[in-house]
Amino acid sequence: MYSKYSMYIRLLFLLIVILSKASSTCLREKPARTPVIIIPGDAGDQIEAQLNKKRVIHPECPKTTKDFITLWLNVRDLITSLDCWADNVKLHYCNVTRKTYNSEGVTTRIPGFGNTNSLEWLDPKFKELGQYFAFVVSHLVELGYERGVSLRGAPYDFRKAPNEQGGYFVQLKNLIEETYRINGNKPVALLAHSMGGSMALHLLHGQSKQWKEKYIHSLISLSGVWGGAVKAMKAIATGENFGISALNETLLREIERSLPSTVWLMPSSSFWKPDEILIQTQKKNFTVNNFQQFFDDIGYPTGWEMRKDIEKYSDHTIPPNVEVHCLHGIGLKTVDRLNYGKYNPFPDEEPSIVYGDGDGSVNKRSLEGCLKWRGQQKEKVHYLTFNKTSHFSVITDDRIITYLKKVLINM
Repeated sequence: MYSKYSMYIRLLFLLIVILSKASSTCLREKPARTPVIIIPGDAGDQIEAQLNKKRVIHPECPKTTKDFITLWLNVRDLITSLDCWADNVKLHYCNVTRKTYNSEGVTTRIPGFGNTNSLEWLDPKFKELGQYFAFVVSHLVELGYERGVSLRGAPYDFRKAPNEQGGYFVQLKNLIEETYRINGNKPVALLAHSMGGSMALHLLHGQSKQWKEKYIHSLISLSGVWGGAVKAMKAIATGENFGISALNETLLREIERSLPSTVWLMPSSSFWKPDEILIQTQKKNFTVNNFQQFFDDIGYPTGWEMRKDIEKYSDHTIPPNVEVHCLHGIGLKTVDRLNYGKYNPFPDEEPSIVYGDGDGSVNKRSLEGCLKWRGQQKEKVHYLTFNKTSHFSVITDDRIITYLKKVLINM
């Protein structure tokens, strides 16, 4: 009898041990995850448009659409009907309201707020050209994140600067609070790329210390443009086709000049000295000190009006007062100065370029601007660079996933 009960006790003890191990394994398989909201950069989410135009620039351009169509990114339209597309996507500026508006008969909207679909694939039909945050999102989903719940997106009209984004910032704040609640009151990490970091910074500047302590886990910036970029000057002066020869730079220039976000991305006087030459021409040189003259000389004085509107949003030296993870590429040729001469006169001809260090798009001094916050805030500012990694390839780099796992998941 004694041995019989002894055997039962041993079996019961063994079962408890097995269940205990199984329970601990389950816990390890479901670690705590910090909810994430992705804030895309310039050109980093879809824009949809509905057309009801009285006139078009030539007969082949469509006047109307039955429903909303994808305006950005639409690779087919960029290749086959660039001029029609350009007329639909460009903005116009009003000196009275100090705001921009679409071409007549063009109504736009930003799809997918709160979800990640419109910033994973900008054009799903062209996988190589249309991929954006799909790599990061797919890996986070594999790690247990759920789209629309613990992993969300905050797309916006990237054509415009913060002075016209008041409604978006209200939406973003509400999204952060909602994401906090539906994830068991867990603070939210803002994962931002490029200009998205500046948008996140502006939101955080407008919130109280108590709000940030409650709702924000951290700001994770990938390729942040903290001090602007000389490349924006080329886009405004001559046009920028990003190395795609099939795209007409002169036509693209008309669009790029019309976008307040391009003007916002011009070099900041907090990062460039007043006597540092950004553009050299036969008649005069341009620095951060004579932007008004620059816009006058290219025949686009409206650009100076835009610049005045957004000047107060261009100081990124003020810290966000949240924990920051600042990651970016370095070691790639990046536009440092534009030279125009006798055989390539300013501004209509392609300039010769003096290169410096950066990620191929943004200058190194701008990318490392987050280091200015060290010593200004009590929260940590983590900093990591990736050699020979470009502005966009940083979000398709395996090392980013490794870093995110360490920061976001309690494993």
